[in-house]
Amino acid sequence: MDAREDWSRSGIAGEQPASGRHGAAVYIFLIAFLCVFYLSNGPLLLGHYDLGWHLAAGDLIRQRGEVPFQDPWAFTLGDKRWYNLSWLWDVMASALYQHAGFAGIVVMVVACGAVIAGYLAYCGLSSGASPLAVCIAVFAACLLYPCYEASPNMYLAASPNIATMLFAVVFYGECLRRRGWFLLPLMMIVWVNLHGGFMLAFPILGVFCGLALLRRDWTNFRNYCLAGVGCFVAIFVNPLGWHVYDGVRATLGHFVQADIGEWRSYFYNIELPGSIPGMAYALTFVALELRYRSSTRVPLEARVLAWLFLVLGLYQFRYAAFFFIFSSVPMALHIDRLLPKRLSGFEVQRAMLAAGIVGILLLPFTFMQVRPALALPDMLSEEDARYLEAHSSHAHLLNHWNIGGLLIFRTKGSVPVFVDGRAATAYPDELLRDYLKLVRWDIDGATWDKAISKYEIDAVLWVRAHDPLRHFLVSERGWKEEYTGAYVSLYTRQEAAPR
Repeated sequence: MDAREDWSRSGIAGEQPASGRHGAAVYIFLIAFLCVFYLSNGPLLLGHYDLGWHLAAGDLIRQRGEVPFQDPWAFTLGDKRWYNLSWLWDVMASALYQHAGFAGIVVMVVACGAVIAGYLAYCGLSSGASPLAVCIAVFAACLLYPCYEASPNMYLAASPNIATMLFAVVFYGECLRRRGWFLLPLMMIVWVNLHGGFMLAFPILGVFCGLALLRRDWTNFRNYCLAGVGCFVAIFVNPLGWHVYDGVRATLGHFVQADIGEWRSYFYNIELPGSIPGMAYALTFVALELRYRSSTRVPLEARVLAWLFLVLGLYQFRYAAFFFIFSSVPMALHIDRLLPKRLSGFEVQRAMLAAGIVGILLLPFTFMQVRPALALPDMLSEEDARYLEAHSSHAHLLNHWNIGGLLIFRTKGSVPVFVDGRAATAYPDELLRDYLKLVRWDIDGATWDKAISKYEIDAVLWVRAHDPLRHFLVSERGWKEEYTGAYVSLYTRQEAAPR
C-alpha cells in the first residue's frame, strides 16, 4: 500500500467501528457523570446576561405570531432594523420557561450537553480508540469546553450558543462518518434559525472538502461540495431571508467586539487557578501531536480542525471551546497508545458501567439540590425592577450594558432601555460608539456631559460599585442617588422636568 492510499484510508473511514455493545458502558458513564456536573452548575447555566432579552423576545414572537424587525424596548434605536438571529431559540426558551420555569431551561441545556458527549464518544469509538481512551478524552473535553471558570463567557449555558455547539459537533461527526452528508442541509435549516453561529458549518465542510480534494477522493469531494451548496441554500429558509447575512455581518468583525470578553484573546480571559486544567490539556495535545505527528491512525480532518481552533482560540476566546471538542478524537487515539492493553478489557468496561449507573442515580438528587437556586443573575432584582417601573417609566434612562437584558425581561419594556447585549444587531453604530466611551472606570466629565445632553438623559442606572461615577454625578453635577439596590444604583437629575 503506498503512502497516499494509506493516508486516504486513515481514520474513521478505514477502521471497524467499536461503538456497539462494547462501548455502551462509555456512553452511560460519560452522559451520567457529565450531566451531574452540568446540573451541579445549574445557577451558572442561567448566568448569561443576555438570557433576559432572549426570553422577552420569545414572549413577544409568540404573542405577535411573527418575528419583529423593529425593537419595542429601547428609546435609542432610531430607524435601525433589529436582526434577531436566534428567534427560534428564543421561542423555545420562552415556552419552556412558561411551562417549566428556569428548571426546564436548565434541563434543555444539560440535554444538549449529553448529546454532545454522546456524539463525541461515538466519533472516538468509531475511530478505533479503546473505550477507556475515549472515556478519558471525551470526559476531559466536555469538562473543559463549557469554560465555567470564565463566567459569563460560557459555552454550555442558557443561551443560543448551545445550538452552535451542538450542530458543530453533529456536522463534524457526520463528516467523519462520511455517510450522513445529505442530511446536513436539513440540519442547517434548523441551525440558521437558532443562532448566528451557523456560519461555522462552512469551515468544517471546507476542511473535509479540501482534504478530500488533496487525496483525489472524488466521491467524498463531490458529497461535501453538494452538502456545502445545500447548506448555503438552506440558509435562506428563515424569516430574515438574505438579510440574515446583514445580521451576521453586524456581529462578526464589528468594533464593539473589542469590549466584549468572549471576543477578546484567550489570555485576557484567563482565570487562575480555574484555567490551569484547560492549559494543561492544550499543552498535552500539542506534545502528543508532535510526538505522533507521522501517525496515519488519527483522521487528518480532526487534526486540522483541532489545530485551527487552537490557534483561533488563542486569538478569540470563544473559539477555544471548539478546540476542546474537535481535539477529542485525536486525543483518544493518542491516549490509546499510552494505555496498557490490559486496561482495554471487559473488566474495565464493567467498572465504567457500574459507575455510570451510580451517576444516573445521582441525577435526581443533584437536580433537587440545585433547583431552589435556579434564577436569573441578581444584578437586577425584581425589587429593583418594580422601583424603576414606579419611578422611571417615563425617563430617558442610561443603563449599564449588562443590566439591559435583565431590565427588558423584568419590566417587559415599561422602562425603555438605552442599550443591551444585542449590540450592533439592534443598535446604531453611532450610539454604540458613544456608549463605549462611557464604560471606563475613570470618568471623563466632558464625554458624560455630551452623552447626557445628546440623548436627553434623565436618569442613570449603573453598577453600584462604580464610585468615580457616583462622585461625578452627585458631587460634581448635583444629581441624586435616588435608589440603591444590591448591585445597582439609580441616579436622577434634579432639574429634569417630568416627561
